[in-house]
Amino acid sequence: MCDTAVVVSDGRVLFAKNSDRDANEAQLLEWHPRARHQAGEPLRCTWLEVPQVAETQAILISRPFWMWGAEIGANEHGVVIGNEAVFTREPTLETGLTGMDLLRLALERAATAEAAVAVITELLESVGQGGGCGHEDRSFTYHNSYIVADPRGAFVLETAGRRWATERVEGARTISNALTIEPFASRYSESVKTRVAASRTRQACTTARARRAKGLLDMMALLRDHGEKSADISYAILNGGMGAPCMHAGGLVANSQTTASWVAQLSDDGARHFVTGTAAPCTSLFKPVRVGTRLDLGEPPTDRADEASLWWRHERLHRRVTRDPARLLPLFAAERDDLEARWVETAPEPAEAFAAGDELLAGWLKRVETASGVDRRPLWARRYWKLRDARAGLAG
Repeated sequence: MCDTAVVVSDGRVLFAKNSDRDANEAQLLEWHPRARHQAGEPLRCTWLEVPQVAETQAILISRPFWMWGAEIGANEHGVVIGNEAVFTREPTLETGLTGMDLLRLALERAATAEAAVAVITELLESVGQGGGCGHEDRSFTYHNSYIVADPRGAFVLETAGRRWATERVEGARTISNALTIEPFASRYSESVKTRVAASRTRQACTTARARRAKGLLDMMALLRDHGEKSADISYAILNGGMGAPCMHAGGLVANSQTTASWVAQLSDDGARHFVTGTAAPCTSLFKPVRVGTRLDLGEPPTDRADEASLWWRHERLHRRVTRDPARLLPLFAAERDDLEARWVETAPEPAEAFAAGDELLAGWLKRVETASGVDRRPLWARRYWKLRDARAGLAG
């Protein structure tokens, strides 16, 4: 599903996004340098080809392992974009550019937020959005909304088929899995799927937090919010943990799991980015990254558990903690929060931060495994995760 938030103030823009996907749909960080191309040559996206442009910007993206496009990303000019699935009355195309393709194309081709909006809307009108967007169910498709930001401001862009609406952001603004720009929203929104996604509940939560946000740590806290209970996780029988920004799968009908998180601070002095590179921000460590500094994070993850990828190494901690988060999260959360606060004040080199994070992850996992006891999730959530663990080949 997803939630994206932005806070625009004088001289600074704060950005945050949780990417919510299927539980085993690992996501990876990927760097691409500025490059020159033969204009017009075929560029393969997730499901179709579009003409390439003569030059693309350097980008850092977080993308589901099987897609060409990205859920979150930034480019060398300080443009940052996050997207959301939205459900509309307009028909979905069997083949088209996915919302994630449009996000990546905009980052590659635009030097400002306004130009990025233009890239998306032009491709939307000329090519169209569509194609399967789900990992477990490739027939699952949707339309998209975006927050597009740069150091000078931000825009909300909402779409329904080839139609779209935009809004310049003033102050705090958040989006979830629902159209919000009127009268566009009333005209095109599909109510049933929007309600099942619990988008209004989450947006109310993120909006309240964004209005209070003063800096990067507040944006991290926004993404870690479990709703009414600060540590525990609520699982509705219908849609699991969809009612909170820090989303945890475990429902009987609809499911989505936060698989990557990103916060950024944009200003004329430069862009600062902190990412988890892992699922479930409540159990993750935000680490500094730069668009122009490539990191070796090991083998790219897939939907099968392995020890070579950061994403799956962290899953052992995440899936253990969520059995009893009220008891197990406190075993390491304060230590993590203190480290993030120091890093926000003075960020280490990205490679140093990721190495420190890996060392801490191993230690936190040992603490949690030693203390693990009864699985306190409801029966339907336990069944959901038992099946996903088996599919991933994740024992124990």
